[in-house]
Amino acid sequence: MRKLAHSRIVIGAASIVMIAAVVVGGLLHFLSAAAAGVTYNSHPVSVNPQREPAGKPTGHVFGCQTQTDPTSIVCYSPEQMRNAYNITPLLKAGITGKGKTVVIIDAYQNPLMVQDLANFDTTFGVAAPPQFTQIAPDGLTPFDPNDANQVGWAGEIALDVQWAHAIAPGANIVLDLAKSNQDVDILSATKYAVDHHLGDIISQSFGENESCVDPKLLSAEHEIFAEATSEHMTIFASSGDEGAAQQTCDGNSWTQAASSPASDPYVTSVGATELIASPACRDASMNEIPCKSGEAAGTYESETALNEPPGLYTGGSFSTGGGYSEIYHEPFYQYGTVHHDFQRGVPDVAYNGAIGHGVLVSFLLFGGFYVFGGTSCGSPQWAGIAALADQKAGRDLGFINGALYTIGHIPPLYHSDFHDITSGNNTVQEPDANNNLVTVQGFNASRGWDPTTGLGTPNVTNLLALLLRYDHNGNDTSAINQLGKH
Repeated sequence: MRKLAHSRIVIGAASIVMIAAVVVGGLLHFLSAAAAGVTYNSHPVSVNPQREPAGKPTGHVFGCQTQTDPTSIVCYSPEQMRNAYNITPLLKAGITGKGKTVVIIDAYQNPLMVQDLANFDTTFGVAAPPQFTQIAPDGLTPFDPNDANQVGWAGEIALDVQWAHAIAPGANIVLDLAKSNQDVDILSATKYAVDHHLGDIISQSFGENESCVDPKLLSAEHEIFAEATSEHMTIFASSGDEGAAQQTCDGNSWTQAASSPASDPYVTSVGATELIASPACRDASMNEIPCKSGEAAGTYESETALNEPPGLYTGGSFSTGGGYSEIYHEPFYQYGTVHHDFQRGVPDVAYNGAIGHGVLVSFLLFGGFYVFGGTSCGSPQWAGIAALADQKAGRDLGFINGALYTIGHIPPLYHSDFHDITSGNNTVQEPDANNNLVTVQGFNASRGWDPTTGLGTPNVTNLLALLLRYDHNGNDTSAINQLGKH
């Protein structure tokens, strides 16, 4: 996982000033390290989607979709995920993201991405996006199938594109490719997306220890996100897949840290859960149908904070990223929510990201469909949700964190709009350079916001009705409008 039709609606100056006022102190404190003679080396930005073979479908249904054995891998189709998070009613009402564009930032390329998207759509009966565009502003790096780093990014690209599209099938997709996964190249691709207003929403399924980023680059990134926010773009980023841990800057061990760019206050940071939803079955034509009478495939059952143990699917723990920033102060929208030395807390929200309960992705470089997991699943799907919200609103909502946290403070609204995840934690064990497992203490999921799954996962149909009601600062615009009529 790491780093938008022109309707140029600008956030009020008060919103920008308020955000800047609560982050600049921590940011400047960090930048002062450079002046003190600290040297920062160039770091590659990592992606960490994990995959397991899905086999071949019978008709349109994969065996892992019908799986009820708790020791076996379960997988979900677009229909199941849409049902689990209550997206289906919106799609049936014509809210598909039409007229909106999701920009996905990634590195290198997937040379079979067009074929992967077509294969995904054909398999699950999803209409092709109105427009799918791939750009490489700084030049497209030739694909090397023997480079594990490039292959990892190719899988990330497949996941990001297909699942943003699965949630918002009527939205355009722009895949904006950096020439490498070095910080400076990722930043260049991001700047291009914002400067050229490539779309309405940006998704970033990658990251690194925020304290390892060159402070000058971090400052430049923050300014780009400020520009995007002023242009009414919504920005998402995955919070990481190693729980409360991030690699130390020398890459030899692990430490408790937040991931950049997810920790930036202009970003909506997305953590991960393990979703239990009802399985699919097959009809006589091998199409997907409910397994239980009256219960749609993918009906929501329960969730816990993602934390799959070492050795199950990965060498270390596979867990939802979360914790507290050492760079940014607590932004205004987290006042009264985060109680930890006035630091920015992450994530803001969550989404299913388990490998053992993962999503189906066409990855033809490896011959077919795979079950993918990670917080990389959540950022593009939340980007799709934002496209639905923008279409429903008839305008670009842009910065949504103020609205999300206002909803989180009002119990009846919160419990209607979010699944509050109260079980699990993100304490992890990760292998160091000597392959010894290092334990990094994390945080427990609890009632309300927590540094494992944020506010929780969305009940999308309910949530969108309220997102349209609140402004960037979390003010109830319907109440203000009513006052103005008297």
